[in-house]
Amino acid sequence: MERRQRGVSAGLLLLLYQIYQVGFQNIPSVTLAVLVLNIFLFLSPLRPLTEVCLSVNEAVHRQNWQRLLLAPFHHADDWHLYYNMISMLWKGIMLERKLKSIWFAYIIAVFSVLIGVVYIVLEFLLVIILDDPSYGMNCGVGFSGVLFALKVLNNHYNPGRVSSVFGLPISSRYACWVELVAIHLISPG
Repeated sequence: MERRQRGVSAGLLLLLYQIYQVGFQNIPSVTLAVLVLNIFLFLSPLRPLTEVCLSVNEAVHRQNWQRLLLAPFHHADDWHLYYNMISMLWKGIMLERKLKSIWFAYIIAVFSVLIGVVYIVLEFLLVIILDDPSYGMNCGVGFSGVLFALKVLNNHYNPGRVSSVFGLPISSRYACWVELVAIHLISPG
């Protein structure tokens, strides 16, 4: 895993500007807390990325389960943080208002851990099925998995909408899956 730059950078400045444009008073409390936590941990990480990233080797074989809690809230670089938190901002505003803050906080907490568990299980299955131990060493960080889960939830609560994925109109029901495949093709890491 590559080292990321520390401190204030273009992606972080743009994120702060976007939050300012929306207005702190217009951002529900849990959504704002998630944004603040992620920005804080970007500026002052608890540990280096290599010590918080989630992998089969670290979580399962070395039983370093704290990574399930740490990995979602650390980001590889400022643009990783920016894209994830802009997505969180819009999904959080829509879902937290609909679900109310306590339920939304519960969902964020559960999704943050469950996404890591799913990641570990999938990587472990790839190790077994493909007989390739390198999948056990893949190490990931970031909030993207939680955001995809929130997008599915948002689509459930707001059916019938149409999203634009690379300029193509796609039913929101399928857009999150198309986006997932597109992101993997564009940036497989």
